[in-house]
Amino acid sequence: MKKEDLPSILPVFPLSNFIIFPRTTVPLNIFEPRYIEMIDNSMKTNRLIGMIQPKKSGQLKKPDLYKIGCAGKITSFNETDDGRYLIILNGICRFKIMDELNNDNLYRECEVKYDDFLKDLNEKSEEIKFSDLNLIFQNLKGLFKKQGYEINWKEIEKQSLDQTINTLSMASPFSLEEKQVLLESKDLTIRKDRLKEILNTYIVDNFNNKTLQ
Repeated sequence: MKKEDLPSILPVFPLSNFIIFPRTTVPLNIFEPRYIEMIDNSMKTNRLIGMIQPKKSGQLKKPDLYKIGCAGKITSFNETDDGRYLIILNGICRFKIMDELNNDNLYRECEVKYDDFLKDLNEKSEEIKFSDLNLIFQNLKGLFKKQGYEINWKEIEKQSLDQTINTLSMASPFSLEEKQVLLESKDLTIRKDRLKEILNTYIVDNFNNKTLQ
């Protein structure tokens, strides 16, 4: 997708503890009327929606939003017998919210800019040594196991390195704020370092917990 194909007005889907990255794919189960309406309208136009994390401030029905999210394209759409939508979303490019629009829709729309993240549109993968990932892998495997998360590591290991880091950042049992830090990391090298830092805090916490018992 080219920069000029990206819309300046984007419907946004606030979802806590949920991020997507460019060139990653996620399934979504849509059942709330406002998001059914959003998908209906999106399917009639460019099939693009913005995934964004809500903050813990603002109103319950309309929380404040983080400024950085990621636009995704609906690449698969199915409707269930009970009226839910099962979609597959493919991450395209991160964006920054400039302003929120007042609209008559059930869902929220924002004016967005992509300028800080145009590198997301490049097909070229960034190079990272696999040895860099080994330590992260080991620590993550321990953390996932402890938290009862099931991950198909064999499948992940088949992916390119950038997909691997992004998939692990998305699937990890981290907090909303930690996931936002990973999403906002400008490039893969920074994201890898942040991932390592976040993991280290969990390992230190686990170690401290053990010594306290």
